[in-house]
Amino acid sequence: MQFGILNLIQVWRKVVTIMQIAALQNLSSFTLLDSPTKVADLIKTAKEKGYSAVGLADINVTYGLVNFYEIAKKEGIKPLLGMQIRLNGLIDSTQKYDLLVFAKTNAGYHNLLRLSSAINLLTENGQNDKILTLKELTKYLEDLLVIIPANTRSELVYLFETNQQLGSDYLRDLKKIVPDFYLGVYAAKNAQDYLDYVRSLSKQFDLPLVAVEDSEYLRPRDQFLQKTLRAIRSGQKMQDMVPLAKQDGSHYMVDAEQMLERYHRFDLDDAVNNTAKIAEKCNAEVIFQKPVLPKYHQNKFPTSEEYLHYLAQTGLQARFGQEKIPAEYQKRLNYELRIINQMGFDDYFLIVWDVINYCHRVKITTGPGRGSACGSLVSYSLRITEVDPLKYHLLFERFLNPARHEMPDIDLDIPDIHRDTVIKYMYQKYGMDHAAQILTFGTLAAKQALRDVGRVFGLTMVEVNKWVRAIPFSKGKMTLKQAYEESRELRLLVDATEENKLLFRTAMALEGLPRHYSIHAAGLVISDDSIAGISGLQAGPLGIPVTQQTKKYVESLGLLKIDFLGLRNLTVLGNILDLVRSQGVKIDPNKIPLNDAKTLELFQQGKTDAIFQFESEGIRRVLRQLHPDNFEDLVAVNALYRPGPMQNIDTFVARKNGKEPVRYPDPSLKQILQPTYGILVYQEQVMQTAQILAGFSLGEADILRRAMSKKKQDVIEQEKSKFIAGVVKNGHSKEVGERVYHYIEQFANYGFNRSHAVAYTKIAFWLAYLKVHYPAAFYTAMLNSSTSAKAQQYVMQAQEANIRVLTPDINHSQLEYMLQNNNILVGLKAIKGLRVDFAKEIAANTKPYKSLSDFLRRIDSKFLQIDAIEALIMAGAFDQIEDNRNELLANCKDIIANVQLTGQNISLSEILGDAPLKPAEIPTNGEKAEMEEKVLGFATTTTPLVAVQKYAQKFNALPLNQFQFNESGIGVGKLMSLKRIRTKNDKTMAFAGFADSSSQQEVIIFPAAYEKFNDVLKIGDIYLLGLRTQGDRFDQNKMQYLLTNLRKVNFKD
Repeated sequence: MQFGILNLIQVWRKVVTIMQIAALQNLSSFTLLDSPTKVADLIKTAKEKGYSAVGLADINVTYGLVNFYEIAKKEGIKPLLGMQIRLNGLIDSTQKYDLLVFAKTNAGYHNLLRLSSAINLLTENGQNDKILTLKELTKYLEDLLVIIPANTRSELVYLFETNQQLGSDYLRDLKKIVPDFYLGVYAAKNAQDYLDYVRSLSKQFDLPLVAVEDSEYLRPRDQFLQKTLRAIRSGQKMQDMVPLAKQDGSHYMVDAEQMLERYHRFDLDDAVNNTAKIAEKCNAEVIFQKPVLPKYHQNKFPTSEEYLHYLAQTGLQARFGQEKIPAEYQKRLNYELRIINQMGFDDYFLIVWDVINYCHRVKITTGPGRGSACGSLVSYSLRITEVDPLKYHLLFERFLNPARHEMPDIDLDIPDIHRDTVIKYMYQKYGMDHAAQILTFGTLAAKQALRDVGRVFGLTMVEVNKWVRAIPFSKGKMTLKQAYEESRELRLLVDATEENKLLFRTAMALEGLPRHYSIHAAGLVISDDSIAGISGLQAGPLGIPVTQQTKKYVESLGLLKIDFLGLRNLTVLGNILDLVRSQGVKIDPNKIPLNDAKTLELFQQGKTDAIFQFESEGIRRVLRQLHPDNFEDLVAVNALYRPGPMQNIDTFVARKNGKEPVRYPDPSLKQILQPTYGILVYQEQVMQTAQILAGFSLGEADILRRAMSKKKQDVIEQEKSKFIAGVVKNGHSKEVGERVYHYIEQFANYGFNRSHAVAYTKIAFWLAYLKVHYPAAFYTAMLNSSTSAKAQQYVMQAQEANIRVLTPDINHSQLEYMLQNNNILVGLKAIKGLRVDFAKEIAANTKPYKSLSDFLRRIDSKFLQIDAIEALIMAGAFDQIEDNRNELLANCKDIIANVQLTGQNISLSEILGDAPLKPAEIPTNGEKAEMEEKVLGFATTTTPLVAVQKYAQKFNALPLNQFQFNESGIGVGKLMSLKRIRTKNDKTMAFAGFADSSSQQEVIIFPAAYEKFNDVLKIGDIYLLGLRTQGDRFDQNKMQYLLTNLRKVNFKD
C-alpha cells in the first residue's frame, strides 16, 4: 500500500515537471501606485517559479506591454499580452468590475490597444463619472480572449455574495457580447462555496474553468510595499509600520508546482490545464519596424515628388529675387531632391514645410533652424531653415546620407509660448487617431521615494527634508544605495531606529517605479494608420490624445516623431521684434548684417549677458581673450565651448591672435582648416578631410565620422585601411595618411555639428544686434521673460545703457513691462504680493483714477487689503497723481477705513468728505529707492549700485565678470549673502556673495581680511572691493575671487 502511494507521488511529480502552466493574472508597477512589481522582475520570477508562459494585465492600460514582450522574448518565456479592464457592471452598472482580456492574434493585440484607448478617452483616464460597460465596446473584442476573474473585483463574485440567481443573467448578457469566455477560479478553503457555485454555472452554460491567481506583487512580504504605494496615492498615513511589514500577503506569485498541487486537492486539474491552453491560443506579437511616413495630402500636383520639386524651386528663386539662380545652387538643389526622392522622404519634407509655413502665416517667430537640417539646400529653399548651406560650407550628407538609410531628423524650434498652438495645428490637420502627443513617466527617484515614503510613515516636512538633505549632491543619477555608501549623515539616520531602517528599505524597494504620467514636452507622433491600434492612446491635457508608449518605443513601433522644441530665446526674440515694430521700425532678423561692428564689439567685450549660447561667465571670458572680429569666430567659439573641445580653446585663441603659428596636419587640408586656424572644430571638417585627402564620397565620409564619434572600434579600424589606401591613391605617402588619420581620430570625438553651431550663433547674433541697437526693447522683453531674481540685473543694465526705467503707473501700467517713449514702464506683475486678479482689474480700468481715495472706492472691496495697497504706494504706482508716498502710507489705513464705512456710495462719501490727510515729509530719492527695492526687488531711479559703478570708473574698476585668472584689481559689489565658517585653527573666515550689474560672484574672505573688515560687512550695503583671482585648486578652469581690501560706499542722493 505504502509503495503504491510513493509510486503515485513520483508519477505526480513527473506530471508536474512536464506540465505547461501559465501565470495569467499579473499586475505590474504600470498600474500606477498599486503594484510594486517591475516588468523585468515579473518575467524573471515567473521563469524561476516554473511557469512556461506569463501574462501582463494592468488595469485599463497597456503601458508595460511592449517592454514586457521584449524582455520575455529575450528570457525565453512566452508573453501573453493582456489587460484587466475595469468597467461598470453588466448587471450592477453603479459599480466598476474587472474582466481579464488577452490578445489571441496580432489583430487581437491591436484591438486590445484600441479597447484601452477607448476606455481612457471616454472616461478621461478614469477621471470622469461616465458609465461605460462592455456593451459599448463590443467592436474592440474580436480576437480577444476573456476571463471572469475570481477576486473581489469580479461582478460574478459580487452577485454570488448578494443575489446568486442574477449570476445566470450576467453570464447570458456576457455571452451575447463575447461568445467564448472562461470562468476564473481560485483554489482556497475559504472559496469552497464560490467554487461550487461556479462549477454549477460552468455546467449550465458549458463554460471552461481556468486558474487565476491574481498576483499583485511577487513575494508575500511585498504586500507592505503595495500598502505603501496605495497610501502614497491616497495621501494617507500608515500606522504600526514595523509589525505591518512582517505580515504575509496572499496576492503573490506562487511556485507553479505548489499551484498545481493545490488545485489538484480541489479537483481543479482542468482549470490549471486551461492556463496552458490559453497560452497556446494567445500568439500575439509586438511588431517592431522603422517609422512609416504618412502621406502629405495635397491636390495641387499628382505626386508628392512634383509638389516638393515645385516648392523647392520657387522657394530657391525667391531667395535670389530677380537674379538668376547660380549654377552651383541649382546643381545642389537637383542633387538633394533626387536623393530625397530615392530615399522616399518627399512626404517628410512636405510635412515639415507645412508646419513651418503655418508658423510664418500666423506670425510665429521661427529660428534659423537647428541641427544638421541646416546642411540642406531644400530645407533652406522651403524656409524650414534660414542658413544658406553653400555660403557656410555645410554638407547635405551630414543630414541625409544616401549610404545610410535612416530617417532624416528635423527638430523644429518654436517659441515656448507658442508650442501648444503649433501642436494643436498638427492635431487638427492630421486628425483624431492620426496625431498624438507622447507619454512620459515621472519616477520615484531617490529623493522622491524618500519624500513619499517619509510622508506616509508620518514624518513632518522638517523630518522629511532632513532625510532628503542627507542625499549627497551628484551631477548624475544618485541612487539610494550609492547615497547610503557615500553619506555618513544618511547612514546615521537609517541606523537610528527600526522604523528608520524600514523606511529606507521601503524607499529602496520602490525606487525607480513609475509614479505618475505626464506629457513629453516636445514630441508629437503622426501616422496614416490608427495610433490607437499601434501604441494605445489616452486622454491628454490639450484635448489631444497621448500615446500609451514613451518616446523609447513610439518610433520602433512605426510612428513618425516630430520634435517641437520650445525655445525661450525665440519667445524673447519675437517680443523684442514686436516692441521694435510698435515704434514703427520693421526688422527682418534674416537681414541683420552679420558683420555689424557694434554687435561684434559687444562680443569682444564679453557683454553677452542674456545672449543665447553666450551667457556663461566662462564663454564671456573666452570672447574677451579671443576678440572675435567676424561671424566665423563666433561660430567656432560656440562649437568649442563644450566639454571636450574646450581643451582646444587656448590654442585657438593663441593662433587667432598670432601668438602661435597656424599648423596643418598636411598642406592639402589648409582650405578646410584655415577658418579654424588649423584646429579640427567641426564634424563636417572630418568629412571634408576624408573627401579631399582620401577620395571618400561624402556619404562614405559620414559613416567614418559616425564611427569615430560613437567610438565603434571595428569600423574605425576598417575605415583606416580604406582611408590610407585612398590617400596613397591620391598621390600622397602612406605616412601622410597615417598621420592625418591619427589626427582626425584624436579630434573627431570632440567635433561639433557645424550646421547647428551656425544656426544657433545666428540667433545669438540677432539678439546681440537688438541689444546694441534697440536696448529699450531688448530689456523690456528680457524683463517680461525673466524671473524676479534676474529683474534687478536687467534693470541695472538698462540704466547703464541710459534707458530710463519708470515706476508702475496706476493709470497706465499693464501686467507686463511696456515700452513707453523709449523708456521702460514697470508692469504690475513686478510688485511683490500683488494678486494677479487684482493686477488684472487695475490694468483693465479705462477711466483714470484721480487719487488714492478714488482708486480705493472704485476697486472690488475684496482687494481692500492694506499690504497690497501699501505695496502699490511704495512701488510708486500713485506718483503721477499724488507724489508724496510717505503721506499716502501714513494715511492709507484711515482712507481704507473711510471707504469701508461709506462703501461705494459716492454721494454719501461726498457728503461725509475724505478724512483730512496727516502731513508727512516727501521721501528722498534714496528712501524711494529703498521702498522700490523692498516691493519690486530693484530701484527705478539710477540704482545706487549703478551710480557707484560709474563713480568707480575713475579708479579703473572692472565689472566682476571681467576679471581674468591671476589678476588683481578693483571692483564694486553689493553684499548679497555672507556665510561664516570656522577654520581648523579656530579662526573665522567667510564666503561672501557680491553682486554688480554684470553678475554675482562668490568672494573668499580669509581670516586676516575677515578680522579687518568684519565690522563693516552688512547685507545690502555697497562696497569698493580690492580683489585678487586665482584658479580653484580642485578645478583649475574655475576662478576664485579673494578679498584683499574693502571700503564701504555711503551713497547719498
